[in-house]
Amino acid sequence: MLRLAMKMLVGDRAKYAGLLFGISFTSFLVTFALSYLCGFLTRGFAVVTENPAANVWVMDPAVESTELTTNIPDSALSRVRSVAGIAFAVPLAFATVDARFPNGRFQSFRLIGVDDATLFGLPPLQGGISATVLRTPDAGVVASGGTAGKLETPVSKAAQWPYGGPRLDVPARRLAAGDELLVNDHRVVIRGLAKSLPRYPPKPLMYTTLSNAARLLPPERHLLTFVLARAAPGVSARELATRIKAQTGLKARSSADFKADTVNWLLINSEDVGDMASMVSIAMLVGFGVTGVLLFMFTTDSLRQYAVLKAMGADSRLLLSMIFVQSGLCAVLGTGLGLGLCAVVGKIAMLEFDYPFRMMWFTPIFGGLMVMMVSVVAAVISARPVLKLEPGVVFAGR
Repeated sequence: MLRLAMKMLVGDRAKYAGLLFGISFTSFLVTFALSYLCGFLTRGFAVVTENPAANVWVMDPAVESTELTTNIPDSALSRVRSVAGIAFAVPLAFATVDARFPNGRFQSFRLIGVDDATLFGLPPLQGGISATVLRTPDAGVVASGGTAGKLETPVSKAAQWPYGGPRLDVPARRLAAGDELLVNDHRVVIRGLAKSLPRYPPKPLMYTTLSNAARLLPPERHLLTFVLARAAPGVSARELATRIKAQTGLKARSSADFKADTVNWLLINSEDVGDMASMVSIAMLVGFGVTGVLLFMFTTDSLRQYAVLKAMGADSRLLLSMIFVQSGLCAVLGTGLGLGLCAVVGKIAMLEFDYPFRMMWFTPIFGGLMVMMVSVVAAVISARPVLKLEPGVVFAGR
């Protein structure tokens, strides 16, 4: 009987294709939305990922994520270094600055000040350029930070700011080593482009040394944002974080815990989470609509066959099994097609358009569960006319 149910399903090719389309679309959209959510949440803690050698992050007690920060006293670095179990500790500073390009255009940058001595926190540079170029006078290194078209400077020298007023519509090229920017009326010489990870929210990045950051920024009481530390051998990151918090009064989190804090903060405060919930809801509604209607139509059109089977002695339980087998077969095939399409489209979007796509292990599972839910509900709706079926009425043509 179950084999007969599959033959009945495949026999009506139009409705069979429609069922597969509806379920595949549901699987694709749910998985893609969750993968997008994972992608931008991963970009939210990109600065932690970029510094794997540091497994403890020390910050102001009120800081909950890498995005919303405040500075701590410069003395915090010495206090952290005095804690037992520290292998090393280095400073890291965050600030937001507006840089003027040579044609007069302004662009906001996330300024990241790294340790002068070790340059810890600076990603590798493109073209094999040595990180030591950051120690040259007025040096800076830039990265797109997940943006597009934000690091453009005029091609022609004649189109630059000193030769007249702002010229915002002149031909432009990407910033390169040797170009200059103005930050708070201070010159910054670009020494290279960093291979940094994209950020969320996207924002161009500018790396410089802490001493140069102090020159570029307006006078502040505190410049330091984080202290990056590594636990000595035999000491776990969480154990060291507990020691730092107890001895200094500052907030200390292991890298894994700080990533989780950032994700939780983004889930609560980011509007994109609501957009993802809306996309998943739309996918579910489309799945219920297309799958439910088509399966109901297929079952209704097959009532004569079910009536014959019932007249031959098939009970309601067997007929229900046939309907659920048909729905389950479509669910399995549709889920596979949707997941495959999601992986292909996501890979293309990530490589070609730098889309924040990351299909983690649980996203296909969640997508499959949503498809199963849609399929079960559609099967239950479709089973109602079969359960009420009276063979005599069907054969009478009523």
